[in-house]
Amino acid sequence: MSESENGYSTKNTGLKRFYLASIYSIQGMKAAYAQEPAFRYEVWGSAVLIPLACFIAESPMQLAALISTCLLVMAFELVNSAIEAVVDRAGTEFHELAGLAKDLGSAVVMVSLAIGALVWGAVLWENYVL
Repeated sequence: MSESENGYSTKNTGLKRFYLASIYSIQGMKAAYAQEPAFRYEVWGSAVLIPLACFIAESPMQLAALISTCLLVMAFELVNSAIEAVVDRAGTEFHELAGLAKDLGSAVVMVSLAIGALVWGAVLWENYVL
């Protein structure tokens, strides 16, 4: 943010805002890859599954669904990591709500993995069994 003449901070707009948001997003993904083993596993899994999707998919819609599920899992892992970081920043003592927040974040990742398995299974079934 920059500061205007009256001392109030102003938000960046336009291309500068887009550029800075992109930089922050890349920094976040780099940090998640460096610090979160689960995110690394999902990145490497996607590195295998996304090219495989190009061979399995028989339509653009199937391809989009297969790739989207990989991205969805990684997106929810990033959200889960953000929740965990905020909870850990708040304090090290146990609190029931902190545990609940972490458990719910983990549950979201598990549900996204189930969605991915369902979509991949349905595409494989449709293309190779029926």
